[in-house]
Amino acid sequence: MAEGLRERKKRQTRQYLSDVATGLFLERGFDAVTIAEIAEAADVSVNTVYNYFPAKEDLFFDRSKGLIDRLSRFVRARGAGESAAAAVLRELREEVESVSPKVGLIEGYDRFMQVVRESAALQARLWRVQREQFENLEATLREETGAADDDPLPGLMAGQINWVHQALMTTVTEEMIAGRKPAEVSREALVLLDDMEELLSEKVLNYAVRAAG
Repeated sequence: MAEGLRERKKRQTRQYLSDVATGLFLERGFDAVTIAEIAEAADVSVNTVYNYFPAKEDLFFDRSKGLIDRLSRFVRARGAGESAAAAVLRELREEVESVSPKVGLIEGYDRFMQVVRESAALQARLWRVQREQFENLEATLREETGAADDDPLPGLMAGQINWVHQALMTTVTEEMIAGRKPAEVSREALVLLDDMEELLSEKVLNYAVRAAG
């Protein structure tokens, strides 16, 4: 369905507020910036900011919904004969090979993550996003395999697959903060993904294989 004028204007306003806020956060740090200052810089009221973003952390992690569903999307889109872990590894490799911003391989990512490290509030929000990402993946695996509610296997598998993603993102973050170039980090991250795949058991690598047809 085509986006209506009102919806497009709301989306553009939301993006504008997030961009203004992120610029201030990167310049001065998250904790030093107030909602009132963001509203003034964006030439809107404080209430307008809160209408779009209930909490200040939402302005920084404005794309968190996409992050939470990220691994589940990979799993749901897997091809016939492909397992859940194989699908996630394939998608991550493609993003790393293309030096994609989706895995932090972009100039400026180091400053973004440095702001997170300097704020307890942002660290707490990032942990929550990561937790929700795991829970979302567990629910997806349970649904895709038809596992019973008391079956621990979807949670155990989600933990293994989530570990791959978190280890990759942690390594990329550390290397980017150290001043490395995205293309250099990309090459090393591909080796890391290979090493992690070797550490996964056959049971993990062959879990939730999509049937042909």
